[in-house]
Amino acid sequence: MGHFRSFAKGAGFFLQGLRWVARNPRWWLFGLVPALIAFVLYAVALYFLGSNARDIAEWMTPFAAGWGEAARTALYTLLGVVLFGAGVVLAVVTFTAVTLILGGPFYEKLSEKVEESDGELPEGPDVPLWKSIPRSIRDSLVILGYTLLFTIPLFFLGFVPVVGQTVVPVLGALVSGFFLTAELTTLAMERRGMRRGTRFALLRSDKAAVFGFGVLLFLIFLIPLAAVVAMPAAVAGATVMVRKRLVPAEPLHRQD
Repeated sequence: MGHFRSFAKGAGFFLQGLRWVARNPRWWLFGLVPALIAFVLYAVALYFLGSNARDIAEWMTPFAAGWGEAARTALYTLLGVVLFGAGVVLAVVTFTAVTLILGGPFYEKLSEKVEESDGELPEGPDVPLWKSIPRSIRDSLVILGYTLLFTIPLFFLGFVPVVGQTVVPVLGALVSGFFLTAELTTLAMERRGMRRGTRFALLRSDKAAVFGFGVLLFLIFLIPLAAVVAMPAAVAGATVMVRKRLVPAEPLHRQD
């Protein structure tokens, strides 16, 4: 039961972020800009992939050139569907990382406002912008690499009968949820002078809450356009989570 309560509390931090942006609509609109830009880029890429999926499938399978018409059509159609499905999965798992890279200064400011509304900004190292931005991009790319390392095998395991329809979706949601939380909490943790290794250790120490926050977001991000609308709330909720649970200002005893 303790893990379930922690999971629910983790999910609750997104709701707190949602309440914060609802009370501060100007900042919600501010945080919407990078998400909209990323959404347009992904929409164009997916449209291109969908429009050319059959041609790509044909290019990938030169060995099928001598097959009968029906067999070739079936192969190209199946492979085209798989390619487009892989593109959609890739878009879902990479959207947050790409949006944070594109909108780093936007979300940094939004995260600061969330902290200021709950008190003061934490004291941390004064890192020059020319150092912090490349480091943030590098960390986002590393987290993205870890995400793909897990999600690509899971995508193909999804075609295994029974296991692909039961175990794999659950594992996929947990993996994606963990790394979504890792990406979104980076801003607030870096503000406290925490490097990537320390951040990951902290997230692993409170996995139930991390999964609760991230899995809810992962499910929301599966809904078309929901990732765009929810992104500012996700950043706000992650900041609240860091401030109140993961790295509280004063040592607190967690009550699970």
